Amino acid sequence: MSVRPFANPAALLAGLLFAASCGAFTLEQYTFEDPARQSEFRDLIGEIRCLVCQNESLADSQAGLAQDLRNEIYRMMQEGRPRDEVVDYLISRYGDFVLYDPPFKLSTLPLWLGPILIAVIGVLILRRTIAGKRPLADEALSPEEQTRLQALLDRQRDNPDQDPHT
Repeated sequence: MSVRPFANPAALLAGLLFAASCGAFTLEQYTFEDPARQSEFRDLIGEIRCLVCQNESLADSQAGLAQDLRNEIYRMMQEGRPRDEVVDYLISRYGDFVLYDPPFKLSTLPLWLGPILIAVIGVLILRRTIAGKRPLADEALSPEEQTRLQALLDRQRDNPDQDPHT
């Protein structure tokens, strides 16, 4: 009896669709009485970096910490705290790295200048690599070098099996 791993493609497809849709039902619904506050909340969680994923905002991340931070931001905004106070709280707790667009100051200098510095170093390495591969200039042999070369060629022609370096 042979085992076929994908004997029923329809069942496989149904299973994959179910697994993919499970994440859609876990999204929390944050509702505000004021639509402006709702919009402000959505904008804010889109501007805050997920500390676990680091390349996703809190709005996009499904990490547990991201969910906790969304809940905390929601709670603070429901209490009526202004946006700046919520942002200041997050910065005081997690640092400027939590912002996708951190302020330009001494402590965030690596965040701002790091990519530029890496690009400059890359260009310098590329330039040096290309410069090192330039063809050598053709230089005429000195009379001594020509005599030695001719002697080596004559010896090689007369004794083809002999190593020319001996």
